[in-house]
Amino acid sequence: MSVVPASASTAASVPTVLVLDAEPLPRLGRLTGRARVLHTDEASLAARLPTADVLLVWDFTSHAVRAAWPGEGPRPRWVHTASAGVDHLMCPELAASDTVVTNARGVFDQPIAEYVAALVLAMAKDLPRTWELQQRGEWRHRESRRVAGTRAVVVGSGPIGREIARVLKALGMTTAVVGRVPRTGIHGPDDLNRLLARADWVIAAAPLTEQTHGMFDTPLFGVMQPSACFVNVGRGQLVVEDALVRALQRRWIAGAALDVLAAEPLAPDSPLWQVPGLLISPHMSGDTVGWRDELGAQFVELFERWAAGRPLKNVVDKQRGYVPGH
Repeated sequence: MSVVPASASTAASVPTVLVLDAEPLPRLGRLTGRARVLHTDEASLAARLPTADVLLVWDFTSHAVRAAWPGEGPRPRWVHTASAGVDHLMCPELAASDTVVTNARGVFDQPIAEYVAALVLAMAKDLPRTWELQQRGEWRHRESRRVAGTRAVVVGSGPIGREIARVLKALGMTTAVVGRVPRTGIHGPDDLNRLLARADWVIAAAPLTEQTHGMFDTPLFGVMQPSACFVNVGRGQLVVEDALVRALQRRWIAGAALDVLAAEPLAPDSPLWQVPGLLISPHMSGDTVGWRDELGAQFVELFERWAAGRPLKNVVDKQRGYVPGH
């Protein structure tokens, strides 16, 4: 944790919070009289950055911060992104600066874990095929898979990955979590191939870093069992999508589900839509009813700590690209 003083403003003035907008706008009424809240779009961000003490990246799909940050003038002392990942805003100049970066750690853990469980059950019980047959009025009995007693490997040992493992364990599955470094209850990268070779379910929930970019490639899919299913709720760039398509087409693995993709939104004419055995959803695994209000409330709570000179939570290690575990 780190203390971030509100030093960019004079003692007689309130700090300026600049919001990189996305609709709907965040509810920041609790900051009335305590902060000067300004809004910007991508085109105006570079010009307005020097005026801000704090930058709230509400549009967490935008890469505008990476482009604007290296410009002239002072920069905010604190940047908060309303997302778990920070790869969309991190650039060498921001990473090397004294600016503190925080994320939305904690908001998405349980919703994403529930979504992964739903995908696992949908694939195990062949629910997509059931829906297709229903649309055709076709009565076709099949057998489905039992999930209790199967093995799941979760790649990503942050709070989201650990919550996924907890929820899957509640379904009777044996779970293993793989992280950047081994520690109690967490396997290291050296164990990954051995674990994947026996896994029935492989869940990608890692942050996007230089080490994880493209990690799920042809060799890694080749290690998996023909009966294994793959789920990605981390970042689209964790997966070499062509390699995944080949693995499905050649039946190296039994199925896959992608909630995140390398290019979003996925183009209507993308061949990925038609890949047999592949479920695609539009980056919605953590987005439950009221999630934006939770994100806004989280930022306000962090602002109160920042304004009081208290240690901030969810401070990102800018070199690693995520909040270090404890």
